[in-house]
Amino acid sequence: MEFICTACPRACGAERRDESGAGYCGAPALPRLARAALHHWEEPCISGSRGSGTIFFSGCSLGCTYCQNYALSHECFGITVSLERLAEIMQELAAQGAHNINLVNPTHYAHLLPFIRAHAPEGLPIVYNTGGYDRAETLRQIEGCVDVYLTDLKYVSSRLSGKYSDAPDYFEVAVQAIGEMVRQVGPAVYDADGLLRRGVIVRHLVLPGYTADSLQVLRYCRDHLPEGVIYSIMAQYTPMGTAAERRP
Repeated sequence: MEFICTACPRACGAERRDESGAGYCGAPALPRLARAALHHWEEPCISGSRGSGTIFFSGCSLGCTYCQNYALSHECFGITVSLERLAEIMQELAAQGAHNINLVNPTHYAHLLPFIRAHAPEGLPIVYNTGGYDRAETLRQIEGCVDVYLTDLKYVSSRLSGKYSDAPDYFEVAVQAIGEMVRQVGPAVYDADGLLRRGVIVRHLVLPGYTADSLQVLRYCRDHLPEGVIYSIMAQYTPMGTAAERRP
């Protein structure tokens, strides 16, 4: 497998081969995974009682200085696996009792979504768990492959998104992506146990000293997103990565 990649908003045109990639994300064409396990600390409607079947992809289209998974996103920690092994991992997670298949940081692996959809355990929703820096056009190409979009909306300010995530255009890109996500999957749908089967969750992490920007994020959501979107406001910021070296 090899191709010239324009999947994320950077559209860097890098060549990606089976086990090598020279793009911003550093990812190869085949899935490079850092972790696959049941995860009990997502939103309750995702983790449920048995856990979410998380698959953490290495590399990232963002450059967040405070990323809690810095080694995975910035340093591409992980191992490259075959598509056959990826399918086996999904089945193993299902056998362990996973409520869903939760693809963590899949933006630069959107080309795998049709394969994942075709080989996912029957009856388990596919969760696309992203930092929000996604091309709407790429999302349109995977329509029908995702049941739940779990997306960040990190900033309104281009100054903050440029300084802390290396993406001055973050807000403009993210709101277009969220609009496409909502169009695809519609309002939240729960099962009898309160687990999310379909819908969009918008996450926002409040950054110390920047609550004014957080309020702008929330105002945007109130004024522009429809009923049926779920919101998850997080206050657990920790200066991971290189954040401790940065001043506000």
